[in-house]
Formats: sequence, C-alpha cells, structure tokens
Amino acid sequence: MHQPDHRRRRLLRGLAGLGLLATPLPGWAGSRVQRLRMSVDGDTTRLVFDMDGPADHTIFTLDGPDRVVVDLADARALEALDVASNPRALVKGVRHAQRNGKDLRVVLDLRRASNPHSFVLLPAQGSPHRLVLDLTERPRTTAVASNVPEASPDAATASREPLREVVVAIDPGHGGHDPGAIGPGGTREKDVVLQIARRLAERIEREPGMRAVLIRTGDYFLPLRERITRARSAQADVFMSVHADAIHDRRVQGSSVYILSERGASSEAARFLAQRENSADLRLGGVPIERTDDSLTGVLLDLAQSGSLEASHSLAARLISEMHRVGKVRKPEVERANFAVLRSPDVPSVLVEAAFISNPSEERKLRTASFQGSLADAILTGLRAYFATHAPPGTMIAEGRNDRHIIRPGETLSVIASRYQMTVSELQAVNDLPNDRIFAGQVLQIPLRGS
Repeated sequence: MHQPDHRRRRLLRGLAGLGLLATPLPGWAGSRVQRLRMSVDGDTTRLVFDMDGPADHTIFTLDGPDRVVVDLADARALEALDVASNPRALVKGVRHAQRNGKDLRVVLDLRRASNPHSFVLLPAQGSPHRLVLDLTERPRTTAVASNVPEASPDAATASREPLREVVVAIDPGHGGHDPGAIGPGGTREKDVVLQIARRLAERIEREPGMRAVLIRTGDYFLPLRERITRARSAQADVFMSVHADAIHDRRVQGSSVYILSERGASSEAARFLAQRENSADLRLGGVPIERTDDSLTGVLLDLAQSGSLEASHSLAARLISEMHRVGKVRKPEVERANFAVLRSPDVPSVLVEAAFISNPSEERKLRTASFQGSLADAILTGLRAYFATHAPPGTMIAEGRNDRHIIRPGETLSVIASRYQMTVSELQAVNDLPNDRIFAGQVLQIPLRGS
C-alpha cells in the first residue's frame, strides 16, 4: 500500500540528483527552499525550512492518517526535502510537490496527531530566511460514548457553561542558539530559567483551579513575537516571563519584577535590561515588534481600556511581596521598562528577574534546586493572592469552587488522583464511578483540603 510513496520519493531523489529540481523555471522570481532540518527536544519536534527569500505560508492539519500540510506561496524546493528517521519525532515522513504552477506544498506524515506552531526568522548571523514549525503532540480524548450523559428535556434551562481553570503562561527566556546571559562560572541563563519554569509549572498543575502552559518546553529558540502569540493561543489569563539577567556591575544582586512602561524605564538598570533583551531577539532574526507594526501607543491604550496594565501591576506587586521571603529583592516596588515580550494588549504580563547571574554568589544560588523551588513556591503564593481578587468570571477560583476538577483531554484517573494526593479508589468512591472510564469535560468532585 505504501509502495507508490516509496516510488515517488525515489523519483524525487533521482530528479534532484540530476539537478532537475534545482533548476527554476525561466523567469522564476519566487523563493527557493534550500533544505529542511528536523530536531527533537523533549516533546517538541522542530522543522526548519532554510530559504533564499521570504515566502507567505499557510498550515493546516488532516487526520485519517494524521498529517500537517505546509503551503509556501511562490516557492520551490531545490532538492528532495527528506529528514533523517527519528523514532522520537512526531514526523515519520515528508512529501512535497508543486501546486498551481507556482506554490510548494509539503506534507508531513505523523506518528501521532499534533498541534503546529509556526514563525519566521529573518537572515541573521549568516543564517538564511527560515520558516520554523514546532509540533507538539495533541492530547487525545479518553471518552467513550457510553460515558456521555444523555440530555434531559429541560437540559437547556438547567445547563450552564462549565467552570474552567485559570491559565498561567510561563515563558522561560532565551533558548537554543540564544543562551541569554552567562555567569562568571559559565552558567547559562537559558538553562536555569527553564528549570525554574518547570518547577513552577509542576506546582501550578497541583494547585486546584489553576493550569500551567509552558511557552518553551525545551532548549530551542523562540522569537519574542511567537512567545506572545503562544500565550494568547493558550488563552492565558496571565503571562509570566522568567529571566536571570546580567549587568556590567557584578555587585548588583536581588530579584525584580517588571511590567510594561507607558513612558520611560523606572531605572537605568531597567532601561539597560530591556534594550539588551529586545536587541538579542533581532540579532537572531526575530521579526521586530515595531511601533509602526504594533503601535506602542495603541497597545498601551488597549491595555488601559481593558485594565490589563493595572492587572499587570497588581500581579507584580503580589509577586514582589512574596519574593522577599526567598532572598533579596533589588527594589521593593514594581519596575517598569519597555520589554517587547510584555506588549500583549489583552493578557496581564510580568517579567520576573529571578536573580542576577552576573553576581557570583547569585549565580551559584540560581543553580541550586533549593533556591529554584523556593522561588517557584513564592511565585505560586503570589499567584494565589492575585487570583483571589482578579480571577476571571467563569473560572473555578472566581466561583470559589476549588473542590471540582474539569477533566482535560488525555488525563487519566490515576494522574488526577495523584495531583490531589488521593488514591484512584478514593476518587472513584467520592464520584460514584463504577470504573476508571472518564471523558474530557466531565466534572469530578474533589474533597476540600482538611475536610
């Protein structure tokens, strides 16, 4: 059944070997895909299309079997777009062909269904134009039809939207070929902030009524614009960027929390750090978040209208009050700076500087599990305090219903029981479950702590 695909791939390789795929049509002025690269980091499969020019692209998914389709406008492949086999990758094969006489279609055959995220990188540091496609496995529903409750005649009058968990987007700064700041002992910022973010995500996932979304789950680069896009796609209620930056004066130490500045930076250090973070993105090919593109004035107007800037300040103040318990806080008040990653107009956003990696003693502290865990605990406590007064309507926290768990796709009873420090049999007994079959959207009762 798969013979025709094998023959097609052999034919494409043969044509590429003869140079027939590398020769553009007379008068061809579009972009050329020079090669396709694939890598796997944790649960993310990344594909990078190296191109000699920009190209508009669209992406969609198909099932039965699972595939991701990438259409590149006015583009051609210079060679067969093969990738090395990797059993850990979501992609098991690649096919491509011209369509409409001018566009290139690339089909990725998948081992499992995935959620694709794409972004473009401009030429930088000797690299060409790049289209980056990140694939993460799509959770599958564990539902069976017999578990879905039947609707009663008066269901329309009795039903209401199910309560949801608040979503915290955690963004570990830097990654991949962008190491961030490097301490005097060689510690890389990208590594320690990912460790802190993972510890925080684990704690949030155990917190009733909260859910964590890691913007970067492994060691790979994401431009600032893509970080904002992923948080908004996850419908985040707050966005938290985690850093451990450096400054020329190695004596400087302590934690800080920043929000977006309406005007100037609140200190010289804030201005320096914002310029450093924003310029690093552009050096590596990130598409700039320009004032003319996403007018800062317009963004700030939207922020003021929606209350996001005020909410950002409230969140930052709660975090600072808790971080005092972990170590020195450089300034007791919320700092302001024009960090590009904080420019989401509708999501309250803060940037946490865990410590200064340029300070030798703080660099050593950043590497320890005890400090990372204590910082994650402090941030979680700050989040609890913030959501106690700022939880959006329709969330479990806003309704005071932390005694319920809404099952998400892919969850199992054993995972849920472990989260709430219960046994599976206890969870079944509380909810009168005859077996371990559950379905996405089902609501489970969770005994309140201490009850």
